[in-house]
Amino acid sequence: MGKFTESILEHHKDFILQQKLFFVSSAPLSENGHINLSPKGLDSFRVLSSNQVAYMDIIGSGNETAAHINENGRITFMFCSFDKVPNILRLYGKAKAVLPGS
Repeated sequence: MGKFTESILEHHKDFILQQKLFFVSSAPLSENGHINLSPKGLDSFRVLSSNQVAYMDIIGSGNETAAHINENGRITFMFCSFDKVPNILRLYGKAKAVLPGS
């Protein structure tokens, strides 16, 4: 059964820092739109505080994540490990795009 916390605990941060790959998911408000789920990596994720994270969105096949963020701000990050101790950690939150020069 999943456990929910209101903030990123130290052991969560340690787990996040160990992962080489993570996933970003977003969705539009419209039922006709597409849910976007993208793998990310390249040392692009940072834990800024117990309730704030940042990542550099290196655009691949499109920019649906940014479009969804501008529409409704909803975002989910998922970190998973399949090592000796399998684990999944999800961060649910509100996002905003920060452009170069901001």
